[in-house]
Amino acid sequence: MKDTNELEAILARVDALESDRAIRACINRYMDLCDHLNPATPLGELGDLFTEDAKWEGKGARYSKSFGGYEGRDAIVAMLSKYTVEPAHFSLNVHYLSSEVIRVDGDKAFGSWNMIQVSSFSAGGSHLNSARLSVSFRRDNGVWRMAHFQTENLFSRPVSDWNDDATLPVPK
Repeated sequence: MKDTNELEAILARVDALESDRAIRACINRYMDLCDHLNPATPLGELGDLFTEDAKWEGKGARYSKSFGGYEGRDAIVAMLSKYTVEPAHFSLNVHYLSSEVIRVDGDKAFGSWNMIQVSSFSAGGSHLNSARLSVSFRRDNGVWRMAHFQTENLFSRPVSDWNDDATLPVPK
């Protein structure tokens, strides 16, 4: 009996570690796809990162007004597809995630991250955003997917161009 309980405990710990890795891969793939939104973006793959009944919402005064909320995988993909027009909305878009916390509880999990987004727009201008991501995940047919994605702006500001041909200052 003791060996069975120990084995079950070890298997639960292994599952939690594998789940943690799969959840991290899911959010990182989402950010990578969002970094490259253009007409070639694989929207099916992007949608597959969410459960069928997922919710995506901007929180707080700035992001609820700018982004609003969407319910269901198809609505989320439709919202994100607006960024895949030609010319692409972003000429440069990079998301950086930090301060990660992931908690796994069976077939459900919660993750939070601080995010920095560096963007330049095809129409001109650049922007620096920081947001707090709060994401609920659910294991769906053995695959971890986002069930409720929330992003809340911490700060935003326009900036000058990110990429410049100026020589990099290095010690001589």
